[in-house]
Amino acid sequence: MSLKDHFELLSIYNQWMNSKIYKSASLLSAPDLAKDRGAFFGSILGTLNHILVGDTIWLKRFATHPSCVNSLQEVANLPNPTSLSQIVFDDIGSLSEHRAWLDRQIINWIAELTEGDLDFVLSYHNTKRIPANKRYSSLVLHFFNHQTHHRGQVSALLSQASADVGVTDLLALIPEETHV
Repeated sequence: MSLKDHFELLSIYNQWMNSKIYKSASLLSAPDLAKDRGAFFGSILGTLNHILVGDTIWLKRFATHPSCVNSLQEVANLPNPTSLSQIVFDDIGSLSEHRAWLDRQIINWIAELTEGDLDFVLSYHNTKRIPANKRYSSLVLHFFNHQTHHRGQVSALLSQASADVGVTDLLALIPEETHV
């Protein structure tokens, strides 16, 4: 498998896991979703919003890649998040709807990337305005890893609230191979 193939698998995994997380979260009451459970971003709702904010920040950066201007145009037009803890949506329905839309944008963006695009060095400023120049492929890997990290937190928070997410392993989506 090429690096691009791996990223396509990760984009599908991302969508699958978000669907599972949001399905479980939607079974909880608004007060349960907003309850501060001591996580980095407080609540289940706060953590889900943080993932959305992080994804938006990174996708807007990725949209500056010459090959991605068109595929990420709609994301690039979104308002800039104001902080990493911003509550973009305070209800699970609106948050879930936007998450599903964003996951489709991610899948389409990854599908349009080429192996050559992944070698690009992206220049950007982080949220503290510190400049950086990093390889696109490494940043895409970080992008997916960040989501996985915080979804793991959400999975634990949902478990504390007696909501079962089920299987969360990427292994569930890795296809069987024939042995040659």
